[in-house]
Amino acid sequence: MNNFETVAKVLAEYKEIDPSEIKMETTFEELGFDSLDIVEIIMNLEEAFDLELEMNESLVDVKSLLSYIESLQAKA
Repeated sequence: MNNFETVAKVLAEYKEIDPSEIKMETTFEELGFDSLDIVEIIMNLEEAFDLELEMNESLVDVKSLLSYIESLQAKA
């Protein structure tokens, strides 16, 4: 499973939707996530990727989240 598929799976499971509904340009606002949802998703993603993620105001959509995760993986 590639990084996008993992992110889509985590988001879809949290929101109880089909992962195919999640695209790179999908925003968290479009998914109806509030700040508490984002915190929980970050924790789920930390577990899925075995990384320590920090909340960041620039994380507004799937693409920015994926870029952030990949930048951390490159440093690891």
